[in-house]
Order: sequence, then C-alpha cells, then structure tokens
Amino acid sequence: MHYTGEVYRHPMEGYTPLLEVTIGCSHNECTFCTMYRETPFRVSPTEHIKEDLQELKSVYGHLKRINLVNADPFALSSDKLGTIASLVIEAFPDIETITCYASIKNLKNKSVDDLKMLKALRYNDLHIGIETAYAPALKMMNKGFTVEDAYTQLSKLKAAGFRYDALLMLGSASKGNSEINVRETAKLLNETQPYMVSIMPTSVTLGSELEVLCKNGEYIESTELEMLEEEMLLIRSLKLEDSYFFGSHNFNLVPISGNLNTDKDKILTHIDEAIKTIDPSILNGVKPRGSL
Repeated sequence: MHYTGEVYRHPMEGYTPLLEVTIGCSHNECTFCTMYRETPFRVSPTEHIKEDLQELKSVYGHLKRINLVNADPFALSSDKLGTIASLVIEAFPDIETITCYASIKNLKNKSVDDLKMLKALRYNDLHIGIETAYAPALKMMNKGFTVEDAYTQLSKLKAAGFRYDALLMLGSASKGNSEINVRETAKLLNETQPYMVSIMPTSVTLGSELEVLCKNGEYIESTELEMLEEEMLLIRSLKLEDSYFFGSHNFNLVPISGNLNTDKDKILTHIDEAIKTIDPSILNGVKPRGSL
C-alpha cells in the first residue's frame, strides 16, 4: 500500500480499510494543527490508487466501506473524485460507502448537482472539521472558511442527501466563552442535522500558531472542568433527529459515546458522575495532550 507521511483517520473508521488518494493537507494553515506541516499537499498517482485497490481486493475480497486518506480528499475536483469512485466500484462492486475527511472549504467548488453525482457514486458520511461556529473563535483557528460559509456549504450537502459528521473542539473559543460557543455551534448543527457529532478538547500543540497565541495571552486554555461543562451544555442544546455522539477520542478526559436520541440522559449522567470523582487538581487544570 502507498501510505505517504502522516496518515490519520477518524477513530470510528478504525476497522475501515484506508485508500490513499491525496498526500498532506490542501489548507495546512489551521492554528491548532501541525499534523501535515512537513508534508506538502499533492495528489496520489492514479497507478498507485489502482495498485492499492488490487492489494485491498487480494486481502479483503469484498468491501462495503472504504475510507479515503489523507487530510482532505474532497479538495479534489468532482471529476477526479468521480474517477476514483469508479475505480473503487470496479474493484468492489458491492461497496456501499466511500468516506473521507472533508472541509467546508472543499465544498465551495462543488454544486448540488456535483454532490448528487458523487452521492450516486457512493460517497457519503463525510467527516467535516467544523471545530466551532462561533465566528471569533473560527477566525482565530484559521480554518479557511466563515460561519456563513458553513451554513451555505452544509445546506448543499443536505440538499444532495449527504450525511456528515461534525467534528468539534471543546474550549476552542478560549476560556470564558463556552456558553456563546455552544449556542452558536448548536444553532448550526440543529439546522444542518449531522448524522454524528464528534468532540475532543482543544490541544495547544508545540510548534503551532495556537501555542504562540496562548503565550501572548490571545488564547486562554479552558480547564478540564470548563470543557466538560461545555460538553454537557452542548449535548443539552442539540436537537437532532437521528445522530450519534462520539466523545471517546483518546484526548477526552471522560470518554463516552451513544445515540443522542436514546442515550442523552445516560451520557449526561456519566459525565456528571465522573466530575464528582475526578481529583479537583485535574479538573481545575489542563491535561497535557499530544500533537494534533
């Protein structure tokens, strides 16, 4: 398999075979992220994709789901994505879902008709890094899109019948802004109805622009308790028709996941009970975390 440089996938795709179609990240300027800083963005050669599909076929025989990597394959044109889907379907006729990471920025050059075409070619379940819908925080994180862009592009996905996973970062709005962060972010999610909400704490990575902002006092880290309270407020604020809550990333102090329709009270109770048992010195501090 042709895996180049850093390879990341959503924890929920832990058992999904990975097919490299891009290398690095097309944006690569988020203030909090250093994942692909040393890996220039480029497109995988078609011959590599064909070879990897044949290798996957020799190992798995049949596949229902495949995850395209690296950072944001949806940066590719609709035509290129269509060509890749055709190669996947040729190798695995029974494939049901082609999934990958995507950015709001990736969707701007795709019309609803483009997205419907890609949906017909079995693309779905995009993992989209939204992080926050609070405008000042989104600007600080330098995601390459605005809150207005998020509403516009996610509405296109909805019109095309796509499912999307909203990736969010607790504490992204800086200390003291949890309430407005949750209010603005829940408003976006309630309107666009993701099939999954994935949360993790904001991590100040060594060598990131966010580390500089933190040292300058422009960004202040929330405590573990504040982020847990923000998580609970978010869960209470979400009004989703059918959505799964993924809060089991290894960065999360209190891992918990479940269906937001049937398990919301259980999730909230679990977090609340955990807060009562965790040492106050941990709750009132910031847990060291790895790079992101």
